[in-house]
Amino acid sequence: MSFPEHLIIGGEKVKPASGATFETINPADESVICKVPEAGESEVDQAIDSAREAFDDGRWSDLPPAKRGRVLRKLAGLVRTHNAELARLETLDVGKTDFDAAKIEIPTVANILDYYAGFTDKLTGDTLPSEAGVLRMTLRQPIGVVGAITPWNFPLLLATWKFAPALAMGNSLVHKPAKVSSLSALRFGELALEAGIPAGVLNIVPGAGSVVGDRIVTHPSVNKISFTGSTSVGIGIQKKAADTLKRVTLELGGKSPNIIFEDADLKAAVRGAMTGIFYNKGEVCAAGSRLLVQRSIYNEVCAAVAEQAAKFVPSAPVPGDPRSARMGPVASKAQFDSVLNLIQAGKDEGANCLTGGSAHDNGTGKGYFIQPTVFNDVDNAMRIAQEEIFGPVLCIIPFEDEAEAVAIANDCSYGLAAAVWTQDVARALRVVRRVDAGTVWVNAYNLYDPSLPFGGFKASGYGRDLGEAALAGYTESKSVWINLG
Repeated sequence: MSFPEHLIIGGEKVKPASGATFETINPADESVICKVPEAGESEVDQAIDSAREAFDDGRWSDLPPAKRGRVLRKLAGLVRTHNAELARLETLDVGKTDFDAAKIEIPTVANILDYYAGFTDKLTGDTLPSEAGVLRMTLRQPIGVVGAITPWNFPLLLATWKFAPALAMGNSLVHKPAKVSSLSALRFGELALEAGIPAGVLNIVPGAGSVVGDRIVTHPSVNKISFTGSTSVGIGIQKKAADTLKRVTLELGGKSPNIIFEDADLKAAVRGAMTGIFYNKGEVCAAGSRLLVQRSIYNEVCAAVAEQAAKFVPSAPVPGDPRSARMGPVASKAQFDSVLNLIQAGKDEGANCLTGGSAHDNGTGKGYFIQPTVFNDVDNAMRIAQEEIFGPVLCIIPFEDEAEAVAIANDCSYGLAAAVWTQDVARALRVVRRVDAGTVWVNAYNLYDPSLPFGGFKASGYGRDLGEAALAGYTESKSVWINLG
């Protein structure tokens, strides 16, 4: 198949002036997929200038809202038409299973575009009660130029969490995808032009965070930064954006507690634990990486989880074949090394490794495969219980009662997601209220919908993606007072 060879700037396919490229690596066999054009500071400035011009002249922001909606729906249709191609790019670039990419993630990209297409003409201001001779009202207006900086674990899906609401509200964007996973974003940029997104409204500039990311964050013509990634990088972005008073939303890391009470449907809860930590190889910000289990069922759950985890044998995903793998490789050599280092830290701290605990050799000696790993006898103060591993590693922690479960769940700097497994509705609702998390599932895990806002508490960031709530981050509220007499 062919791969994108150009940046998308000002509605054109652009080669970097320096001719710079970087290799993108297939994590399943460590082969070079292709060379990706690498933006430098001059290309970023060009992209920002194009976005600024496009916003200021109103080619998109002043378009009748219903027309913007039709363009977004056309783009959703093109994503569906090119589902297999986009899924193949994700599978090759970051080791996703073809089933996850083709059956779940790319279809969800299209659904999100359709969802926000419906909002283009529905976000309204208010007409406020006023005395005679006066009209008071509020307007919602697009914020301007948005810098979207996204990670490598769900390359196109998380980018669309930014693109769709920002475009629906009439903004222009400059997007920096992760270097590890730039291919699907560049192809999406080509499809956006085909759908009728005007020149300059969506610009795609992959490259180094220290160059491309920093320039987007510090450039005075960028009005808002929407970032998904690590907490440490998010803190740096917040600091750098302060100099130009940019609006910032941050969706950051997590160390999410998945709480199983003794009255839970254990078969469903164990299945949920598997989904919570091993979906997408554990490279999920909301992964249920801390499994909190009531002590009366602790040994039973540990045994069941270890047995199920051993069945998740990593293998190389084959693009176009949804049967080819249940769990692929982690996305990069850097991530491979990081996960293995933290697994070793867990062993060194005295946690008991029930299953896994090392790299997986699929017979070729190549690829960034890690065995699904389950630790029990974990103390919540251990590094593996406090640090985001971002890999297929589960920590099982016992608790005695509801109060201790909540205390352990909240004894963490993060607050992105959580889950509760119980048949006691009152207890479920009590825990939902008391756990510090932006999303709490009850008797489920890792379920999402475009209408449901997503974001974190504490070190997991602030602001919300998805749902109507996301639109507030891409608009400004303007108050209007009109004297009529």
